[in-house]
Amino acid sequence: MRPVIPYVTAALLFGLGVYGVLRRRNAVLVLMAVELMLNAVNLVLVTADTTVRSALPHSGQVFALFVIVLAAAEIGVGLAIVLQLYRLRASVTVDDVPLAERTATVRDEVAS
Repeated sequence: MRPVIPYVTAALLFGLGVYGVLRRRNAVLVLMAVELMLNAVNLVLVTADTTVRSALPHSGQVFALFVIVLAAAEIGVGLAIVLQLYRLRASVTVDDVPLAERTATVRDEVAS
């Protein structure tokens, strides 16, 4: 069997996830796009495990299980950050998030 269809499906899912990460402004939708990319990787791992004869049996399925655990942890931490952001700013748009806080300089302390 040639695994063309699962690989093409995984590539489309991964491309859709990349598009979602780059174009979306809502943080929840960005997390969903990251989940799409992780599921595409899982599809590739399981397909490669079933088609390629490897020295370690079921190694692709084990790695896919690790990716699922990683995705669950990422969603837990990501949703906690999004909820805290919503409490502070009443919005979850990614464009409004300051990436660096302004540090107080000596001039600011002297001026006040």
